[in-house]
Amino acid sequence: MAGALRFLDEDGEEVDLDASEAATLLAITGGLEAATVSACAECGSRVLATVAFVDLLDRAQPHPRSGDLIDLADDAPTLHLYVIDPFTMCDHPRWRDPLSDEWLEALEEAERAKH
Repeated sequence: MAGALRFLDEDGEEVDLDASEAATLLAITGGLEAATVSACAECGSRVLATVAFVDLLDRAQPHPRSGDLIDLADDAPTLHLYVIDPFTMCDHPRWRDPLSDEWLEALEEAERAKH
């Protein structure tokens, strides 16, 4: 079962947060805004800068999954992590910057790797 938020790197490694974990993380990190480099205006899907994300988690109140998320960011092969909001039906109509294409490519690659 997919979580309420899915954090993914370019290699398809991922950390899923359930609804409670996701709500808590968003609350203690200001909605991840400080680490967001690109985002869909309609849903929670976004691209995060890995270094800024780790810094944000280090400064935030403790979260039960911080260690998993920091490990994912530290081991990411690129400077970005991709956040997927799997329960919001969204075609991302207003997400037009180039990082939206990078987000989509990472998502498609992760789906191919599962099959």
